[in-house]
Amino acid sequence: MVVNLILLLGLLGGYLLVMPAITYFYLQKRWYVASSFERGFMYFLVFLFFPSLLLLSPFLNFRPQPRKI
Repeated sequence: MVVNLILLLGLLGGYLLVMPAITYFYLQKRWYVASSFERGFMYFLVFLFFPSLLLLSPFLNFRPQPRKI
């Protein structure tokens, strides 16, 4: 019973926190240089982790920094 609970919490934490964070950073690094196959893989990752990406989105900001004039 306890092992099942620990396993469930680990999987849930991985799905809701760890994998979306990895996906965000992967998308940030590769978005403008990805091939068509890789872009399809990116879309698949966003589709797969969509609920958890919504949970993390208010806390992450990947907009470009303003230019200095």
